[in-house]
Parts: sequence; C-alpha cells; structure tokens
Amino acid sequence: MKTDKRGMLTELGIVVVRRSWRNIFLGKRGMATKQEEMASSRRGARLQRAERRQIADNGAPMTSKNTSNHNPGPSSKMPQLSEGQLELLFRRLNLAHTRRIYQDLADRAEKENWSYRDFLALLLAEEVAHRKQTRLQRFTRKAHFPFFKTIDEFDFSLQTTLRQSLLGSYLGLEFVTAGRSLILYGKTGRGKTHLAVAIGYRAIQNGFETFCTTAAELVEDLSNASKKGRLQESLLTYTHPHVLLVDEVGYLTYGPDAANVLFHVVNDRHLRKRPMIFTTNKPLSEWGKVLHDEDLAAAILDRILERGRLIHLDGPSGRTRHLNLEEVLPAAAERARISGIRVPEFPEPTIGTSYAGPDL
Repeated sequence: MKTDKRGMLTELGIVVVRRSWRNIFLGKRGMATKQEEMASSRRGARLQRAERRQIADNGAPMTSKNTSNHNPGPSSKMPQLSEGQLELLFRRLNLAHTRRIYQDLADRAEKENWSYRDFLALLLAEEVAHRKQTRLQRFTRKAHFPFFKTIDEFDFSLQTTLRQSLLGSYLGLEFVTAGRSLILYGKTGRGKTHLAVAIGYRAIQNGFETFCTTAAELVEDLSNASKKGRLQESLLTYTHPHVLLVDEVGYLTYGPDAANVLFHVVNDRHLRKRPMIFTTNKPLSEWGKVLHDEDLAAAILDRILERGRLIHLDGPSGRTRHLNLEEVLPAAAERARISGIRVPEFPEPTIGTSYAGPDL
C-alpha cells in the first residue's frame, strides 16, 4: 500500500513538472509572438503613413515596386512639388541661400538653355560661397577686433626695415599649422595693432578662429577667475582659439599676479603649438618689471620666441606724423615710466618760463 502511494505521488509529481515546463515554454512562445505582432503592426503603420504622404505629395501610392527602385526609368513620372513643399525640403537640408536664389537661377537656366548639370553646379557653388562668407563674418565678430584692418591697408612705406615679404609665413596656413608666434614692438602709433589685426584676419580667411584681447583685460579676467576658483574654466577663452592676439602689453599697470596668469595661457598654447601675437611698446628686457616677475617673464618670452620672432616697427607715428612731433619731442617716449604713466605729449611751462601777455 505504501509502495502504491509512493508510485502515485511520483507519477503525479512528474505530471505537474511536465505541465509547468509546458506552461513556461508556451508562455515564452506567446510573448515572442506578441512582440512579433507588435513590430509588424508598427511596420504596417509606418507604411500607411508613408503612403498617405506619397499620395498627398504626388497623387500616387507608394508600392513595394516604387520603394525598391531608386533609379527612375525613361517612363517614370517626375514628382510634382509645390512651392511650399520645396520650401520645406530646403529648410530641412539647411539650404537657406539656395532657397532664396533657386527660382531666379531656374528662370535664367531656362532662358539660356543650361544643362541640368550646369544648373546644379552653379546652385551648389552659390551655396558654398555664401556659407564661406557667412562663416567669415561670424568668425570676425567673435574675434573682437578693436577695429577692422587688412594687410593691404598697412603702409609699409613708413617702415625702414619691415617689408610685406618678411611676413609671408605669417599670412599663410603655415602660421597656424606650425604654431608660430610673433611679438610686434614699437612706439605708439607705429601700426602694431593694425598689423596684428591684419594677420589675425588673414588667419580667419584661411579657415581658423582668432580671438583678440588686451593684456589688461586678460590679466584682470584671469585674476578674478583665480580668486573665485574658476581659473581653468576661464583659461579656455584664451587657449581654445587657433590664434590669440594680446594687444598693448606694457601700456597699463597690472596686478601682482599678472605674470602668473599670463604664463598659464602662454604655456598651454606653447605646448599645443597654437600661435600667439603680442603687441608692446616696451623692450623685452623690461617685461619683467611690467609683469612684476623677472623669472616668469623670461619663461613667457622663451616660449613665445621658440617658434616665433620679434619685429621692430619704427618710423613716424601714423596718427600724428602730419604734426612732425618726432622733431619737436624726440625723447618723450623714452622718459615713460614702467608703471604706464606716460610723460605729457605737450609739456606744461616750467617755473622759469614766463608768459608775456599782449601789449595793451
């Protein structure tokens, strides 16, 4: 009796296990079938939407034959697109300039009997030229030049040693790709900033990004960022652009950490071979006094000039050459203080000078 009960229990257990595995297997198959049905339903819905769009656009449903053959044969019907549909296509492809000019070009092509290839070639060339001009204008605005000048506007006749041929490598792609740098040194009014802006703009024309700032603005910005713990974040403004132009080194007084923050910029750009342009009215031997640190100033100049050069701009001041001030005050600039406080261009009368009024 016990043996029979055990056998019955064993058979009952086997039946239960078999049913459990069968339910699990059928459940998995059911889930897979439901997933396939849902995917098929989604594909069907997409095809229906595509057919509705095709009917709305061309008046003909999109069949499997239409979708499989992308090359229209001789008897294929050309799609008829309305002006509104063309506008949407141009906008989707970001062809803003093409959207504005295609109709005029199409009318001209019909009148002059252009081939389809010639029409397409001119349309694409116009779009590329417009995008290049737009990029040029955008990069020029982002450069923050104090004014706009080109190399053709620079008067080399006022310089005794500098010629445009000496700047050849700084006006081409090699200036950026080789990571060259430049220091333009000279008295005020000699065209240092003009020349720096012209070289920076030529880099933009060659497809590179330029950023221009003054030494005082750079030092103040990074000093404030350092105090707030955001130095690394603020450095990107000066290390990211392909070309950095730092104007007026030595014209104004700087804080005690001027050399420290400027070194961060110069060292980062030097390591990544990114070109720099500096303009200054101070000889290189006085940069240590200007930046309040002789050692860091030497390190800064060492990195700038490793792949760079110093150009001395002389001649008369471009702003006041009509007044012949070089003959009247030949040594005025030499008496300027490192602090940035310059000697008056027109000195006041001294105590020993008397003034004779008009005869009455």
